[in-house]
Amino acid sequence: MENYKKAYIAGGCFWGMEDLFMVRPGIIDTEVGYIGGENENPTYRNHPGHAEGIELTYDPSKTNFKEILDYFYRIHDPSTVDRQGNDRGASYRSAIFIQDEEEEKVAEEVIQIVNNSKRWSGKVVTTLEPIAKFWPAEPEHQDYLLRIPNGYTCHFERFGTFL
Repeated sequence: MENYKKAYIAGGCFWGMEDLFMVRPGIIDTEVGYIGGENENPTYRNHPGHAEGIELTYDPSKTNFKEILDYFYRIHDPSTVDRQGNDRGASYRSAIFIQDEEEEKVAEEVIQIVNNSKRWSGKVVTTLEPIAKFWPAEPEHQDYLLRIPNGYTCHFERFGTFL
């Protein structure tokens, strides 16, 4: 595992994001949780300011941060503030949690590519936030759509690659 990397993103309800990312080439592991908020030990019922996020563990010999962000922008609407589908509020914001200058550079580049594509009806409103502690969600939220295949999601692949 020492050669694997992690990425932290949020784009609406974490169930749908996890379900789509877990089968992507190069993704080794997914975990849903809370990130970027005000309290320690957040829970599903108490996570003020936290986004419903996902921690992606990936093999950089098989995928990279840019490809992860490309897919991220294909499976959620990054042009809506604090909203995905029927879900509304800061928990459902589009966010990338930046770990270093290289990730920030890549994120800005991909956002420019997505904006220039004009595939979305508005400009990308994804926030670039400094990395914060990732708090894993409760066990019942992990692998949710694997366990409950007809469960709620608003995520699906909308476009081919932006890259």
